[in-house]
Amino acid sequence: MNRIQTTLITAIAPVVWGTTYLVTSELLPTGHPLFAALMRALPAGILAIAWTRALPQGSWWWRAAVLGILNIGAFFPLLFISAYRLPGGIAATLGAAQPLIVAFLVVWVLRERLSAWRLLWGAVGMVGVALVVLRSTAVLDTIGLVAGLLGAVSMACGVTLTKKWGRPAGVPALSLAGWQLTAGGLFLLPITLLFEGIPNHLGLTALAGYLWLGLAGGLLSYTLWFTGVGKLPVASVAALGLLSPLVAASLGALILGQDLEAWQWVGFGLALVAIFAGQVAPRRRTSDGPCADNDDSSRAVTKVLS
Repeated sequence: MNRIQTTLITAIAPVVWGTTYLVTSELLPTGHPLFAALMRALPAGILAIAWTRALPQGSWWWRAAVLGILNIGAFFPLLFISAYRLPGGIAATLGAAQPLIVAFLVVWVLRERLSAWRLLWGAVGMVGVALVVLRSTAVLDTIGLVAGLLGAVSMACGVTLTKKWGRPAGVPALSLAGWQLTAGGLFLLPITLLFEGIPNHLGLTALAGYLWLGLAGGLLSYTLWFTGVGKLPVASVAALGLLSPLVAASLGALILGQDLEAWQWVGFGLALVAIFAGQVAPRRRTSDGPCADNDDSSRAVTKVLS
């Protein structure tokens, strides 16, 4: 599978995640965001483990727990706290900071060079998302801001460590996703029962919503996402995450009748350009020759574009 195919398949994950707001607002009972997060993670994780019949071995018990908490168990509650205490636009903009955070994390964790290219387009992507989703009536809340930033940091750390550790030889991406979803779900279980409980009534509409979040938003999406993390530069994968708020805004316009103003279309354009630029790394000069690729991802993309 070449670079472009891998990128397109990985991009399915944030596209599906972009449906979460619509599904939550239109299908699920109100006031139970943690229960929704739990249903998105734990059943899907158990299903993946039962299907693959593969359990972590050795150090992968604690690695799967750490990744599951960072990518899912901690990220989901922080995301919901931010979404509940801040206007959706601010919460989405804070989440769009993830590519910028990853650009710094790879220097420390993966020993990569600090890339001005990544920083520039990470900032452009964040501005683009802000133009799409922010409203002039937005009100700031300290707890919401801290939760939103911590959520972005949590997911960025999880993605970067997933890249660093890879996955055990012979273990499919579905198993890795199952381990993390289960670990994140078990982390969420006592928090959900303590602070929220179970909804009193779950109709067919709610069950359909939970099924979509669990199978598509959980099992399928995270399997594709972790496959992409293993094959692509982690900064490129993080840039694909900008698709999620763009899809959410598009569904709001198409299905909920939310109008998009001119500046929002400009934001769409900026974010899409930033996503594309995030898949390409410029060449840099080295002492050994006239030029060299900043990372191996640019070779495939440069070849296709030339």
